[in-house]
Amino acid sequence: MAAEAVGAPVFPSGRAISPSLREWLAFDISMFERCGWFDAVGGFAPRPLDQLVDDELGQPWGETYKDLAGRFPECFLLPGGSDSRRVLAVGEVDSHGEYPVLALDVDDMPYAGLMFPGFDVYVAEAAGLVDCKFQTYTDLARDPVYRLRMREHAAHCFDGQFSAEYPF
Repeated sequence: MAAEAVGAPVFPSGRAISPSLREWLAFDISMFERCGWFDAVGGFAPRPLDQLVDDELGQPWGETYKDLAGRFPECFLLPGGSDSRRVLAVGEVDSHGEYPVLALDVDDMPYAGLMFPGFDVYVAEAAGLVDCKFQTYTDLARDPVYRLRMREHAAHCFDGQFSAEYPF
């Protein structure tokens, strides 16, 4: 995205783009185009969580996330996962100005959990710049570097918990 365009956009809700996402958009938008972030005229095209799940994983999974959609009305698909997906959930930012990245999984029971405290950590881990050790999706909640940010998001997203499992 052109530098002047990156400075102006906000999400449809009016929330600001996070600092790390702003930097990435200035560098490259192709990943976001592949993940369906933009509408036909180039504006952001978020989806509520249940619609994103329905589009990506199909029914009956989308319907199972209906009760969480009100908490996550503005979501964007990120690369990663197979029967699971990574989603940027625009809502309340943490103390670094970042939105959380959720892991969605339908392998057993439908699940949504905080996986990364922001796009900054998600992309750094994907690029191999940081090494996040995962045995479970929410392991960064115990990491000394990220736990405070994860707690901030837990308070806003899951009433203090780091995840939710069906029935939500």
